Order: sequence, then C-alpha cells, then structure tokens
Amino acid sequence: MKDELHQLLESCIKNGSEADLNSLAYLLDGLNQKIHLKRSTYIDGILQMNRKFDGNACEITIPLHPILNNNLNIVHGGITATVLDTAMGSLANYHLPEGFGAVTNQLNIHYIAPGIGETLHCKAEIVHKGTKTMVISGEAYRSDGKKIAYATGTFFIISK
Repeated sequence: MKDELHQLLESCIKNGSEADLNSLAYLLDGLNQKIHLKRSTYIDGILQMNRKFDGNACEITIPLHPILNNNLNIVHGGITATVLDTAMGSLANYHLPEGFGAVTNQLNIHYIAPGIGETLHCKAEIVHKGTKTMVISGEAYRSDGKKIAYATGTFFIISK
C-alpha cells in the first residue's frame, strides 16, 4: 500500500498544475491535522474545522479554499450543508448525557447568497430539546459577514 501511495503522490507532483499541487497540499494538511491533532473525523481534518461551544450554541469556522468550490467558483452547497449539519449535530451531542448520541433525521437548508471569501462560519442554536428528538437551527456566514444559508435540523436521540 505504501509503495502504491508513493507512486500516486509522485505522479500527482510530477504531472499536476500549480492549482493541483495547491489542492493536494490542502488535502494533505487536513489529513495531517486528523492524524496529529487527533481530530474526530476525516471531514473535520480536511475542512480544518475550528469548533467552539458557548452555552446553547456551537460555532464552526473553516478556511475557504478553491478545492471546496463548485464550477461557478463559489463554495459548493454540499460543503455548506456539511458544516451546518456538523455544527448542529455537534451541539445536539454536546447536550446529551453519557451513553446517548444524536443523528440527523432531517436537514433543511435555504441558500441565500454565494459562499465566497476567506472563511465560512456556521452557528447553531437549540430550538427544542425533547426526550427523543432535538430541533436545531443554523446559519452560515461568509467572511464579510453576509449570511449565505439558513438551516433547521431534526436529530434523533439514540443510545450508543
């Protein structure tokens, strides 16, 4: 496996454009963060999520990079959805007792403006906390402060 990986990496370095090499460096840096900073998931590492909790809110900020863009050169909607879902799900899990977890049951996103700039910042807040489900809202902002998406999510509470 290591030899195949070395060959693949060498081929990418030899044949890749400057943009390809920049993207490869971004991905490898994210993987390195997953490995050395003990990030919880590969997505967390690759997107370089900076997460913080404040009472009933969770905020996640990620740096934007061209590798996260769609063919219109704006942040892919799936990336925005992933960060919103992660912020809302992290908040749900943060408020659950030991032995329980929350999983997304339903996710609704309204895209408002293009995701451009240096960062994507998502903030999630609890709307309702029941015994079987939680409803959480989330908002995504670009670095100039403009809101780019609004979301709501319903999360099932399950035993681990």
